[in-house]
Amino acid sequence: MTYLLALDQGTSSSRSIVFDGAGRIVAMAQREFRQIYPQPGWVEHDPKEIWATQLATAQEALAKAGIGAKQVASIGITNQRETTVVWNRRTGEPIYNAIVWQDRRAEPTCAALRERGLEAGFRAKTGLILDAYFSGTKLKWILDNVSDARASAQRGELAFGTIDAWLIWQLTGGQVHATDVSNASRTLLLNVHDNTWDDELLRLLDVPREVLPAVHPSSHVYGHVRSDLFGAPVPIGGVAGDQQSALFGQACFQAGLAKNTYGTGCFMLMHTGAQFETSTNGLITTSAAQPTATPEFALEGSVFIGGAVVQWLRDGLNAIKGSAEVQSLAEQVPDSGGVMFVPAFTGLGAPYWKADARGAIVGLTRGSTVAHIARAALESIAFQSAALLQAMSRDAVAAGATPVSELRVDGGACVNNLLMQFQADLLGIPVVRPQVIETTALGAAYLAGLSCGVYRSLDELAAQWKVERRFHPTLSRDRAAELMQRWEHAVRQTTAA
Repeated sequence: MTYLLALDQGTSSSRSIVFDGAGRIVAMAQREFRQIYPQPGWVEHDPKEIWATQLATAQEALAKAGIGAKQVASIGITNQRETTVVWNRRTGEPIYNAIVWQDRRAEPTCAALRERGLEAGFRAKTGLILDAYFSGTKLKWILDNVSDARASAQRGELAFGTIDAWLIWQLTGGQVHATDVSNASRTLLLNVHDNTWDDELLRLLDVPREVLPAVHPSSHVYGHVRSDLFGAPVPIGGVAGDQQSALFGQACFQAGLAKNTYGTGCFMLMHTGAQFETSTNGLITTSAAQPTATPEFALEGSVFIGGAVVQWLRDGLNAIKGSAEVQSLAEQVPDSGGVMFVPAFTGLGAPYWKADARGAIVGLTRGSTVAHIARAALESIAFQSAALLQAMSRDAVAAGATPVSELRVDGGACVNNLLMQFQADLLGIPVVRPQVIETTALGAAYLAGLSCGVYRSLDELAAQWKVERRFHPTLSRDRAAELMQRWEHAVRQTTAA
């Protein structure tokens, strides 16, 4: 029996999943780690805690599966994107906490670059807008604010990486400093047309080339794991940022296929093939997971607060004891009673890109209850995702392509039937949930399997994708449009003076 081990390093937890060759889950382990909030708008992680939890879950998953490392054909890594680590090459010690993708401290840098009229140039080369979301500005902040960091970087003593590169470094005992193209494309430093670090972008962000990792295709043998970690030197054969990995795991290999991942945030990607398409509707262009050196692209919309709104109901409002209780609480009422919840806790992402937006609950009356708020919180995930798909469809039509005809879904919150049905109602197209919803990890396993010969082709992988349930829209289009108008009205109130 052939096995693949996927390391799925997320925003709030590290997981490891053992898959068999048919893409079925054999064993899984997961551990949460600390979220660090030094001041409003700042979010950090301890890189050493990320590594410790990831290693522990990998060892635990192998033990649960009852297999040894010699039975693992390859390891795939998928990770929270944009989260930025800088460490000392000699000691392996981080020089600062990891700055998380949600962190907004680099917004002044972005604003200054925008004021200089540089955004169009960045967008043409990277597909991205100038926003603190992306890792290059976080790297600049570390180099500018940690004592001696910039001088050390220029001497070649420091290494920068997103979480994939940090894990590869640890797994290989510091032998490999590398990333894949999908993670590199999120830095504001990579020219995605030829997948190389760009001298002009490095100069504009004042980043020395010496800190950068090598860039490889997503399906590629990066190196081998130290044999003392798992008992044998297993190859690392696949790497992709979590959202591109989920697109791959959903078998969205062709232009026009789209998926939405419901995690801490929500991330909708539509494959556009070899075509680099620039959005005029608030989306970004990003590199897709690439099995070969040939560039492939996707349109992407990012919602900063998706499932995290449920965590806020639990930890901030104390409305529920556990996240699983939110559906039953929301189902105590037939609808939200006019309540709209815009969870702009860290600003609004696509298609709005309002860094100064803050969360708002509007439409409250004396009859409003915590159940109405819970339902509005759940519905906010669907509203934000519907706004993304509408933007995506407008871009597709403008490019002469067919709008998305179905949305493949994955991630933890996609098990919530109430949410998925409401999503289909808003979108007016089927929402399709696969049998394996751990598609982020599955995509990493598939990429690893391709590089080591477990799989022969993308067609073979596409044949393994199976539907668990389709949610068909039941709401009239007029009613759906009315609800979206109310949502947009609520969004406008998050930035009102």
